[in-house]
Amino acid sequence: MKTAEKPEIGFFQKYLSLWVILCMAVGIFIGKFFPMIPAFLNKFEYAKVSIPMAVLIWLMIYPMMMKVDFQSIKDVGKNPKGLFVTWIANWLIKPFTMYAIASFFFFVVFKAFIAPELATEYLAGAVLLGAAPCTAMVFVWSTLTKGNPAYTVVQVATNDLIILVAFVPIVKFLLGVSNVEVPWDTLFLSVVLFVVIPLVGGILTRTLVLRKKGLEYFNNTFVEKFDGVTTIGLLLTLVLVFSFQGETIIRNPLHIVLIAVPLVIQTFFIFFIAYFAAWLLKLPYSISAPAGMIGASNFFELSVAVAISLFGTSSAAALATTVGVLTEVPVMLLLVKIANKTQHWFPKN
Repeated sequence: MKTAEKPEIGFFQKYLSLWVILCMAVGIFIGKFFPMIPAFLNKFEYAKVSIPMAVLIWLMIYPMMMKVDFQSIKDVGKNPKGLFVTWIANWLIKPFTMYAIASFFFFVVFKAFIAPELATEYLAGAVLLGAAPCTAMVFVWSTLTKGNPAYTVVQVATNDLIILVAFVPIVKFLLGVSNVEVPWDTLFLSVVLFVVIPLVGGILTRTLVLRKKGLEYFNNTFVEKFDGVTTIGLLLTLVLVFSFQGETIIRNPLHIVLIAVPLVIQTFFIFFIAYFAAWLLKLPYSISAPAGMIGASNFFELSVAVAISLFGTSSAAALATTVGVLTEVPVMLLLVKIANKTQHWFPKN
C-alpha cells in the first residue's frame, strides 16, 4: 500500500499561492484585452459543462486518482478509530460548519461590502469547497508530518469513495437552504464527469501498469510523468477561470480577501477538531496528523469543476472556489508546523 510520495513538498506545490496570483493576473489581462479567447472557448459546452474546462480538470484529477491505492480498502478494519475521525470530520461536521461560518461572514460581518446576491454565490462556492474533502496534496502533508503512508492511503481512498454517495445530497441540501436552485441532473453529471470517470480511469491505469511493470516503476517513473501535466492543467484552468472573472475582480478586489477569511478560519477549525479528536482517542501521531490534514484540506479541483458546471465560469461561486486554491498551501504549511511541534502530545506507535 504505497503511493507515489516524495520526501519533500515539490517546487510547484510549495509556491502554489504565487502561481495562483500569477494566473489571476494573466487571466484578468486576457479577459480585459483579448475577450474573444474566453468567448470562443465558452462556445464548446454540453449540458452546461464547458468541454475545454472538463478536459483541463481531468488532467488534474485523473493523476490524483491513479495515486490512490483503492485495494487498501481491505485494511479498513485494522485501526478504524482514525478512519472514523476523518469520516465524521469530513462528512458530518465540515460541510455544515463551512456553511455556518461562510454565512456569518458573508451576510453579517461583511454585509456592508458584499451585496446579498453576490454573498449567496460566494456561499455556494464555499459550500462546494466544504463538501469536497481531501485533495491529492494530502499525501504531501502526510509526508511532511511523518504520517503513516499506508494508513493515509486508506483514509484518502475511503473518503474519495464516500464522495460518490455523499457529495450530491449534501451540496443539494445546503444550497437549497441557501435558496440556490441546483438541478439534480447537472449535479449528478458533474460527479460522474469529475469523480467517477477519473476514478475508474485511475484504477484501470494503476491496475494495468502494476500488472505489467510493477509497483516500483509505477511510483518512481510512471506517476512522475504526469506531474507536469497536472500542473499545466491546474494553471490553465485558473487562467481560464480568471479570464472570465476579470471585471468582477477589478470592480471588487477586496472581495478576494473577504472570501479568504471564512475559508481560512474553517480550515483551522476542522483541523483542530480532527486533531484533538485523535488526541482524545489516544491515536498515534502518525495517524493523528494526517487525520487533521485530511479534515482541513479541500478537494479544490472538484470544487472548481462543479462550481463552473453549476454556475458558469464567470460566476461568483467559481471565484470563491478559486480563492480556496489560493489559501490552501500557506494555511496547510502552517498546520504542518503546528502538528510537528505538538507531536509529543501523542503516542509514537
